[in-house]
Amino acid sequence: MKKIICLYIFIIFITSILIGCSNTVQTAVVAPSKAAALQHTESEAAQTVLDEVASYKKLYVTIKPSPTLNYIKCENVRAGEAANLGQTFPEKYSDIAGVLTFRGNHHRDTAAWGKVKLQDKKLEKLWAFNTSYRSFGAGGGWTGQPAVIKWPEEIKQIMNIKDKFKEMQDFTEVIFASLDGKIYFFELTTGEQTREAIDIKNTIKGSVSLDPRGYPLLYVGQGLNESGKIGYRIFSLIDSKQLYFLSGTDGFAYRSWGAFDGAPLINRDTDTMILGGENGLLYHITLNTEFNLVQKSISVAPEVSKYRYKIEGNYYQGVENSVAVYKELVYFADNGGSIQAVNINSLKPLWTAPMTDDTDATIAIKVENEIPYLYTGCEVDKQGSRGMSVIRKINGLTGEVVGINEFPCRSILGEHPVNGGLLASPVLGKEHLEGSVIFTIARYEKLYQGLMIALSCEDGKELWRWEMPNYSWSSPVDIYDEAGNGYLIQGDSIGKLHLLEGKTGSLLDSLQLNGNIESSPVVFDNYIVIATKRGKNVCILCKIQIFFPLTYYGCSIIYNN
Repeated sequence: MKKIICLYIFIIFITSILIGCSNTVQTAVVAPSKAAALQHTESEAAQTVLDEVASYKKLYVTIKPSPTLNYIKCENVRAGEAANLGQTFPEKYSDIAGVLTFRGNHHRDTAAWGKVKLQDKKLEKLWAFNTSYRSFGAGGGWTGQPAVIKWPEEIKQIMNIKDKFKEMQDFTEVIFASLDGKIYFFELTTGEQTREAIDIKNTIKGSVSLDPRGYPLLYVGQGLNESGKIGYRIFSLIDSKQLYFLSGTDGFAYRSWGAFDGAPLINRDTDTMILGGENGLLYHITLNTEFNLVQKSISVAPEVSKYRYKIEGNYYQGVENSVAVYKELVYFADNGGSIQAVNINSLKPLWTAPMTDDTDATIAIKVENEIPYLYTGCEVDKQGSRGMSVIRKINGLTGEVVGINEFPCRSILGEHPVNGGLLASPVLGKEHLEGSVIFTIARYEKLYQGLMIALSCEDGKELWRWEMPNYSWSSPVDIYDEAGNGYLIQGDSIGKLHLLEGKTGSLLDSLQLNGNIESSPVVFDNYIVIATKRGKNVCILCKIQIFFPLTYYGCSIIYNN
């Protein structure tokens, strides 16, 4: 009898392996009294050592590999088993000059490239461009950060840019996705359009991304469904043709809303992409990129794995922030205020931190003593018209909340809510600003004012504050001169762009633009690029030359210092 039972168990085991990853596996994973945290050791095999740490919440996980996903790659993903695939993000996101994704890299800690030369410490207008208009407005929405790239010479020659730019030395292109559903292309210093816009005929609120390998690939999400389909797109920048569409309307998701406001991360070593969706899914995508420089061709053949989850007490699905990554751990927050760490290789959760409120601001990662710490904060949304924006520092290996600050904020509720709290991603100070983290908090204490505050990374103590007369959703950007002195660029809700001294928070200059600045700026050398909503595209300079895609309503302007 025992032999028969053993044989029966063996047959079931073999059958389950043969079925493999072509089936959906739903596993209710209840976190035990202890959860595993990753500590990395240096070895050729990149071994991972597991230590026990306190867990937080009960977590229900479902892993769904797509039917086309390679069986070997996901054979151990079934039922939440760890897959020893060894994928880890490189320490440096890209070797290409520019800012290629929202907040620059996988730690989401920079939106600037190069050094600035500040003499008069003034902001002056350089140039402007007018977008067209759709139902959600014109110009740039939240997060709306442009990408900027100095293309490698050999890539520049095969793209469909105008011939004059193929001959331009140090050609640098700005790429911006607008609320009008079009993706625009500009030469950085003049604002001249470099090629025809790409029109997806759907509002785009988020930020475009470029490939960190320098490949001519463009990645862009969608904010509204105005054409009957909603999802994420990949375009070839050789001929502007769409290569792939990932539908956000997915029966596997717990939420039916299929928008993508968050920007992906592309691992240049493994040809994979990590992306969060407002449908509540986390995507791990093997791109299978084929790029032939001689034949001037590029293609992708994505294989998609999806991760869905339910967290006890959290009834709100949706990932609006851009995922952040440390080595093989991906971090993201959701509309219910939960924050998770998920292993990229196994699509298995490591921990989930206690909930606060809707968290849309992208997490920033700072590695301190070989430990990744997450800097994050929530909005005032589910709390009602008044509540606390909770700012937290979290140990990225254990989920332990090691620092917390709370700020009273207001929100407008109703059919068209406008939230207060943290919607801007934080700045992690570098060079002479090392050891500080700067948050911009909307609707602080009163409906229309804001707060910009610098805190010590070590103990959370306040270093300085600027009580803003007008609130902001736009993320601040830290910039540095050759001596390491740090400055901050910050937009606000009435269209003012501010320059601050980063060490003290002293306001150095302000420049009035048209419209609301919801979008986040990007900086390349001495140029700033930003968009306004219901304004006009503007490029400004303060011995920083700065560019802004703004909107339909303005005239073109040139700003110079």
